[in-house]
Amino acid sequence: MSVAVPARRRSRVIRPSEIVVLVAVAVVLLIMVFPFAWMLLTSLRPAAEMFDLRQLLPSRLTLDSYGRLFADSTFGRFLINSLLVATVAMIASVVLSCLTGYAFSRFEFRGKRVLMVLVIAVHLFPFVILITPLYLFFSELRLLNTYQGLIIAYVAITLPFATYLMMGYFETVPKGLDEAARIDGCSTLSVLFRVVFPVAWPGVATVAINTFIVAWEEYLFAKVLMTDETLKTVQVGLSNFFGEFTTQWDLVMCASVVASVPTIVLFAIAQRRLVSGLAVGGVKE
Repeated sequence: MSVAVPARRRSRVIRPSEIVVLVAVAVVLLIMVFPFAWMLLTSLRPAAEMFDLRQLLPSRLTLDSYGRLFADSTFGRFLINSLLVATVAMIASVVLSCLTGYAFSRFEFRGKRVLMVLVIAVHLFPFVILITPLYLFFSELRLLNTYQGLIIAYVAITLPFATYLMMGYFETVPKGLDEAARIDGCSTLSVLFRVVFPVAWPGVATVAINTFIVAWEEYLFAKVLMTDETLKTVQVGLSNFFGEFTTQWDLVMCASVVASVPTIVLFAIAQRRLVSGLAVGGVKE
């Protein structure tokens, strides 16, 4: 009785062009990862080795600088302020952009094209020149040094792009879903948030990530509108570690690592939701 001998797999030859691509990708990844890796290693480096350039890797890892960061400064309060402002601004921007984007996508009304052009024009408008008018406006309304004022500013900054993005996503959702939901007795808001909203989840996730990152990393509006030390955000609080004559580099690195964690976690979570939303959104009319 003969036994069949499995054929030996042929080893795949890597082409020179593929090697070039792999090397290029590795170089790009190294350039992207190196700053964060150096920042993380520096934050874990003992204070005595902070400026020792001859020693690339620290002799030991320590969390002393992180302990000083939260014990000797109000950085923890800055984190809470930024989380509150960025989260509320994200929710408000998502809700408002869904409402306006759905209206532009599904309804015909007078002046629709003009309003759409205005939305795009406002998105291209440099928001830096709005600081002085906003400061005077918020001063009259007593919104300076308040969470509400900064949230309104961030929603105003992110809403035009969010509206334009959600309008594009709603255009890809079959209108037959709306008609079927209305036949079942759903109102307009029920159709939007119970039927169309889950299908357009990739756009919602993109708007949420963009709004949170803008609100979390914004510096100029927070610096001007929030002068109270207890209401400062993370980015403004980071500047406190840069003195006129000395800079606390160990605390700067620790604060930078901590400040980057929320955006990384949010993107990691939303990325999985984004992929699932793409699968759910694959509906053909």
